[in-house]
Amino acid sequence: MSEHTKDTARVVAGLKAAVHNPNVSGEAKENALKRLQEMGQSADPSMPAQAKATQSAAAEAHEKNVLRGYKATTHNPNVSEEAKQHAREVLEAAGIQHKLDTHSEEEHQHRVLAGYKAAIHNPNVSAAAKQHAREYLADSGVTDLE
Repeated sequence: MSEHTKDTARVVAGLKAAVHNPNVSGEAKENALKRLQEMGQSADPSMPAQAKATQSAAAEAHEKNVLRGYKATTHNPNVSEEAKQHAREVLEAAGIQHKLDTHSEEEHQHRVLAGYKAAIHNPNVSAAAKQHAREYLADSGVTDLE
């Protein structure tokens, strides 16, 4: 018959869980605390360094995603101006310089037309999309498609 041995780390984890469990009696909690002290452990839940690093990285990634959401809010036409202003304030407080409307309407229209011209010459664009681009350019008064 082999002798059963217990993993000390698991025993400590179980005792700490008992100390913090509201369904465990006071007497059982006292016994668990005594055993922890005998083992040279405390009942304070200390998180391993690797778990802290993982938690910190996850929190940082979450924060970046939240800020991306605020940035998207400033460009969404279905969002109220009040919400956009709040998003700008949050981004500014986070140290993100966000400039809305960094170019004029004329420059925007120029870029749109350039995109349609590029679509006409792109071999990966469907024939229907190229036809739509030609129609849009014709409606915009563009005759030079080179």
